[in-house]
Amino acid sequence: MTQPKLKIRKGDRVAVLAGRDKGKTGEVLKVFPAENRALVRGVNIVKRHTRPSPQTGEGGIVDKEAPIHISNLAHLDPKDNKPTRVGTAFLEDGRKVRVAKRSGEVLDR
Repeated sequence: MTQPKLKIRKGDRVAVLAGRDKGKTGEVLKVFPAENRALVRGVNIVKRHTRPSPQTGEGGIVDKEAPIHISNLAHLDPKDNKPTRVGTAFLEDGRKVRVAKRSGEVLDR
């Protein structure tokens, strides 16, 4: 089965639209296309009980981000930092890029 094409990618700035973290913003750290989820810095923080290991050193209770569903996220418009929908457009050089519907700004670097 093919994985769905997601409009959210690593490095994008997003806002949370629903859930206990509604209104928070952050940067996408990782995307899981098979589960339609993304890991966002500073959003959906959970506590994990970890045992000591050579890599982590001490054990204990650690705060870390958990994946959040893509449907609860929206891109932030580069102009005014408000949530926006995403469309696509072709540049003069033929590249296909993602565009913010709110302002028309190009989201791709």
